Amino acid sequence: MSLNIAVQMDPIDRINIRGDSTFALLLEAQARGHRLNYYTPDRLAQIQGRVFATMQPLSVRDTVGDHFTLGEPRRTELTELDVILLRQDPPFDLAYITTTHLLERVHPKTLVVNDPASVRNAPEKLFVTHFDNVMPPTLISSDPRAIRAFRDEHKDIILKPLFGNGGAGVFRVRPDDENFNSLLEMFSQRSREPVIAQRYLPEVRKGDKRIILIDGKAVGVINRVPAEGEARSNMHVGGVAVKDTLSKRDKELCEIIGPELAKRGLLFVGIDVIGDYLTEINVTSPTGLQQINRFDGVSLEAQIWDRIEVRFQETRGKAS
Repeated sequence: MSLNIAVQMDPIDRINIRGDSTFALLLEAQARGHRLNYYTPDRLAQIQGRVFATMQPLSVRDTVGDHFTLGEPRRTELTELDVILLRQDPPFDLAYITTTHLLERVHPKTLVVNDPASVRNAPEKLFVTHFDNVMPPTLISSDPRAIRAFRDEHKDIILKPLFGNGGAGVFRVRPDDENFNSLLEMFSQRSREPVIAQRYLPEVRKGDKRIILIDGKAVGVINRVPAEGEARSNMHVGGVAVKDTLSKRDKELCEIIGPELAKRGLLFVGIDVIGDYLTEINVTSPTGLQQINRFDGVSLEAQIWDRIEVRFQETRGKAS
């Protein structure tokens, strides 16, 4: 089976091919004989209810500094494709949300992974609140009085943008931190969006686990240990990936959320776990495939494509 595939992603020339999960997915798709096309989200257009993108044929290779070749641009109606990989990075802003509305018009006739309506309706720091007994104490608000009361109760807290990513704008605020009011002012001046406040989890010093789920099933895990003096474990701010295994609590968390992920068509998901708590459910452009592959000697991208191909056959069967 050869599929006609497009990837909606950020500029491909800027990625780090040694760590990028989208690149791993593209290499695997090409190895299976699927035809690749590439476009950035600003190339989308809707005309009289039909959705197009100016896209280019794509070939990829595992060569640093020479990892892709693009063909001539062509305006293509998205219904001509079999599968679209929705792989642009956050921020999850109105531009991102608009692309999910456009892609929703062609899904599932053209299979979009992940389901664009579910991506839109599952913001990563909000979606996790749908599940009971999985999160640390959490407040979502733009009311300074509510945030102060939360800090008074829990003393040591984390403040972060509700729709941020990659650890940007994440602050640990201790009980005696004199910058607290300034931080609240900064957040309010930068955006009208609420902020998220969570009780600080000292277990983060032992790491922040990234667990990959495929169609609701846990398939791999790494631990990301923060650098000395850093409250964030994201690897691009100095966090170090180390091999890990799923604990009993990790498996329990995955069993709680897994059926809902599968039900919503969220086929490739990455969750973040600190200690016994789930802190985020990443559905937009999850990462971690290559790091887990190296530690565990597996190919998670192959498992993802196995599932995409099955899902494609299922949707075509329903269509006929």
